Amino acid sequence: MIEITVDERLNVEAKAVELLRTVFDPEIPVDIYSLGLIYRIEFSDERILQIDMTLTAPSCPAADFLVEDARFKLETIPGVKSVEINIVFEPEWTQDMMSEEAKLELGFL
Repeated sequence: MIEITVDERLNVEAKAVELLRTVFDPEIPVDIYSLGLIYRIEFSDERILQIDMTLTAPSCPAADFLVEDARFKLETIPGVKSVEINIVFEPEWTQDMMSEEAKLELGFL
């Protein structure tokens, strides 16, 4: 197995952030990255893009849509063999995890 370079890893992870900023909850006009729902982005030497994400609520009706939309977009990144999206609930999501822009957009500032 050939290890990926640091530059390639950083480029893939940066592209992942860019694409995650295009995934929106149908009920919230803010992307999932700015909402603070993405906890981890890691590109492994096996060329697997691993994402840990949470939901604003465990019973989020848009969960399947969000995961599949993210997976579909992330699979388009050159060099990525597969995408693993893990839904996690630790730590529990709070509004404090949102970016300043997201808070402003949603009227929390």
